Amino acid sequence: MTISMDTRALLIESVEQGLAQGTLQIGEAVRRLRVEVTGLHQSQFARMCKISVRTLVHIEHGEGNQTLKSLNAVFRPFGLQMGVVKVRRQTG
Repeated sequence: MTISMDTRALLIESVEQGLAQGTLQIGEAVRRLRVEVTGLHQSQFARMCKISVRTLVHIEHGEGNQTLKSLNAVFRPFGLQMGVVKVRRQTG
């Protein structure tokens, strides 16, 4: 799977926005980036990120209590890392 740099940038930006707005969960974001940007299978992507397939599966399914190190490992290939954002208050 080969996508243009522009398409890649748009996909990553879309995931960033979804995470920031709270409309996309971390696991969904990782899976979307893995599939849509890299086109890699879980085993290939896990090897690239130097984590176990089991850890990747848990991250993608939102299971367990993942470490910051593991989460940063899966976001790093996309130029992203975990961070702290201000909580938006619900109005209405």
